[in-house]
Amino acid sequence: MTEHVHDPANITNPEHGEHHVITPKTYAIVFATLLTLTATTVVAAFINLGIYNPVIALGIACTKAVVVTLFFMHVYFQSKLIRMTVAAGIFTFLILVTLSLSDYISRAWGLW
Repeated sequence: MTEHVHDPANITNPEHGEHHVITPKTYAIVFATLLTLTATTVVAAFINLGIYNPVIALGIACTKAVVVTLFFMHVYFQSKLIRMTVAAGIFTFLILVTLSLSDYISRAWGLW
């Protein structure tokens, strides 16, 4: 029979981090942040910024995605291993988008 030893530093199982209870106040702040960013997206859509309209819209959308990932998916409170895994996924996604856009841009080189 195995003995259960308390490991306060959580060295033996680093993937089992502490359980955090997020307060309703935090969820209210996140909700208000997402509503504010959504309103900012709507306002930015009616302002003519030329070629920067999609850049602003994507920047706001990425900010909202980060807020959702950090708080609703509880990545903010996880171990460094989980954070690194999420960062690796985002990095891989950015590589794929960069390669796809470089191919797309190079096909019509000089035509636009």
